[in-house]
Amino acid sequence: MITAGQMRAARALLGLDQRALAELSGLSLPTIQRMEASYGVIRGNVDSLMKLVGALTGAGIELIDDGAPSATGGRGVRLTTASSGE
Repeated sequence: MITAGQMRAARALLGLDQRALAELSGLSLPTIQRMEASYGVIRGNVDSLMKLVGALTGAGIELIDDGAPSATGGRGVRLTTASSGE
């Protein structure tokens, strides 16, 4: 599962605009816009969500689930060590 906030944060870490994420994931720009405008966990068809998560993961994003080990908990994103983000 991915939230709209995680999606926006991941896009920011990668330096992508919505159009670039749409191209990277194979989704339409309106689909990306709709996903980002949602509140909380993104709802959509499984194929679209898998494309989105696959594209972000392939670009070097790790999605951190709620309740994952951390000092304060909560969801988040981070660049993996294999990414070329900076």
